[in-house]
Amino acid sequence: MENETKTKNKFWKGVLTGSLVTAFVGLIIVGIAAGINLIGQTVMENQAQVQITEEAESQRGIDLNTVNQKLNTLQYLVERNFLFEEDIDPEQMEAGIYKGMLAGLGDPYTIYYTPEEYESLTEETEGVYCGIGVLVSQNLSSGLITALRVFQGSPAEEAGMKKGDILYKVGDAEVSDMELDVLVQQKIRGEEGTYVDITVIREGEEVNLHIQRRIVEVTTVESQMLDAQTGYIMVTQFELVTGEQFKEAVDSLQEQGMERLVIDLRDNPGGVLDAVVEMAAYLLPDDQLDGMIVSTSDKNGKGDRYFSQGGKICFESDSRQNDPRYPKKDGHELDIPMVVLINGNSASASEVLAGALQDYGCAKLVGTTSFGKGIVQSLVALDDGSAVKMTISHYYTPGGVDLHKKGLDPDVEIEYEVPEGFEGALEVPLDQDNQVQKAIEVLDGMH
Repeated sequence: MENETKTKNKFWKGVLTGSLVTAFVGLIIVGIAAGINLIGQTVMENQAQVQITEEAESQRGIDLNTVNQKLNTLQYLVERNFLFEEDIDPEQMEAGIYKGMLAGLGDPYTIYYTPEEYESLTEETEGVYCGIGVLVSQNLSSGLITALRVFQGSPAEEAGMKKGDILYKVGDAEVSDMELDVLVQQKIRGEEGTYVDITVIREGEEVNLHIQRRIVEVTTVESQMLDAQTGYIMVTQFELVTGEQFKEAVDSLQEQGMERLVIDLRDNPGGVLDAVVEMAAYLLPDDQLDGMIVSTSDKNGKGDRYFSQGGKICFESDSRQNDPRYPKKDGHELDIPMVVLINGNSASASEVLAGALQDYGCAKLVGTTSFGKGIVQSLVALDDGSAVKMTISHYYTPGGVDLHKKGLDPDVEIEYEVPEGFEGALEVPLDQDNQVQKAIEVLDGMH
């Protein structure tokens, strides 16, 4: 009972002192796809396969002999004195050593995954999954996990989950100390038709939800005409299907007479890099800024570059083999006034798209400063089936802007205001959304 009280006190301290949604964001249904570059959840990720060798060990910055001696001492003390001997799990203890070593780097994006965790994370990011239909984020300082979006028609909506709910427990397990991807893959997702019990904190009270897991197909792009000339496209996250969905939305709106466009990236935590590169190339000209879309640079000044040139999307790298998926056909440009809506939860891939459009002068940004996730992680598979996700470089907008920990500042700043009568509503009509209406006002002033 005493330990349970301490755990609750720790959680509530996080509730009271941590900002609710400010950090590592990730879709509750998206795994890390093997061999696919990802931004968001978010991170930009590359995958490699390595083996631990004696040479690699000799180059480490810590004295392994001293570490081994201390570990032997600690193991002796555990075997001799630890009260709950039946609870000792050698595999869990070993994983804790590796997790602790990387935690010592002080970088919340650098993480060790056990073989079981890594297997869960390498599922394809296709936008179809067996889960509950919620977009969530985690504050890295407090550990709080918050619902950013509850998808309409989802099991979570049917069970009563609301935007802004703070996840407290899944089953009997308190979740604020868990790494978000692992929590989602191992605790929340599951076999179709089964149920998951989630306790959330809402307005200071615990709310228990009994949610059925179902196959959920998330529409990552939604579009409509706001008036006779103004198109609107909302992108909720970037998945493998998003690039094609976005291009189809643009084409459809143009057929309906679109002469100007609002792109809504609010609360979009990022996703698959190839999707955002494809979308940016579809909008941008390739005769400015060398056609650059996004570039990276590591500690040695080497990196990757994605750019449009001669009607194709191209990829170049200083440090790894060129991607066989490139070049890709492009040759498209959208030369109309555009506004991009952003907020503090627009992260990573969202910032790549918004930053590129801003640097090219193709769009005005409206809303509040974006999250500021401008670093790249490499997902490295080890030879025993485990893996390490490690920060390896910065990424830059076409104009060379490093937005990490700064975010993108909007051209027109306006805080979101919940309209009267829509408190706690799942969706607010766009004609009642003050940021959308400001975007239309900004378009009115663009020529």
